[in-house]
Amino acid sequence: MVAGAVVGATIADLHNQRREVVEGGRTVYTEPDRIIIRDPGGQAYVRGNDLYRFRYGARDIRTDTVGGETRTVVVRPDGSEVITVVGADGSLLRRIRRDPRGREIVIIDNSYRDPRAVGGFYVDVPPPVVNIPYDRYIVDAEEASPDVIYQTMRAPPVQRIDRRYSLDEIRYSPNVRMQMPSIDVNTINFETGSWTIPPDQAARLQVIADGINQAIQANPQEVFLIEGHTDAVGNEVDNLSLSDRRAQSAAELLTQQFNVPAENLTSQGYGEQYLKEQTQGPSLINRRVTVRRITPLLNGGQANAAPPPPRQ
Repeated sequence: MVAGAVVGATIADLHNQRREVVEGGRTVYTEPDRIIIRDPGGQAYVRGNDLYRFRYGARDIRTDTVGGETRTVVVRPDGSEVITVVGADGSLLRRIRRDPRGREIVIIDNSYRDPRAVGGFYVDVPPPVVNIPYDRYIVDAEEASPDVIYQTMRAPPVQRIDRRYSLDEIRYSPNVRMQMPSIDVNTINFETGSWTIPPDQAARLQVIADGINQAIQANPQEVFLIEGHTDAVGNEVDNLSLSDRRAQSAAELLTQQFNVPAENLTSQGYGEQYLKEQTQGPSLINRRVTVRRITPLLNGGQANAAPPPPRQ
């Protein structure tokens, strides 16, 4: 255990640490660093905690709770701060970066709810109409040039975005996410049941990191979603936890080895929901992570707007 997170383990090692309870018709599986929820209709999803990623290299960490909101300030060696505000239920409300001079940039404002939002975080919208070549909509990292990788990190939505979406709406609504091109990071492979990225494969994330860093340099408010996936082997709960850990492992590596700002990344696991190879057996292709720029979804399409003026 490191900072509450499980490291260097396989999914089988978590079985003794997982607790299951039924609350109001929902089944909740609690692990040391995330929860999996199955609602009464059978739909299941996983919710992790991005804060574990911010502890790497921190000079100081302060946490306080005021009025039901918990505010965690991670102080970095250069004096800059990353401020994360979560609600009483543990869901992310805001993430802010403050430079050593006190100037702030809001990276994520997850407290916003569009007046058209109904019910929970699933948004029922039609699949997007895609009028760009398939290999530029779902980019193969192994085949794409660094220039194509970078262009995808800055690419606009495939259709007009008509409103802002919360981070949770993006995470849990596939047709919302699919309005943005994505990159399948098939240059790294995971062993069955494992979320460890082998050391000899870590360097293959260099081109992905370079593309993300260039995009963030152009717009410090960029946000990228790292999506984790599994093959169909194993049960649903294991696969949701495993996929979420794969996404987090990739995000951690991008920060720790390639200096991608942790606050510009978020991660989410989807288990076996989106198989690339339609098989119920073991599949290296399906054990993967995907990177997707979600800034236009968070801000309603104003992705290239200038950052807010510095706080005086």
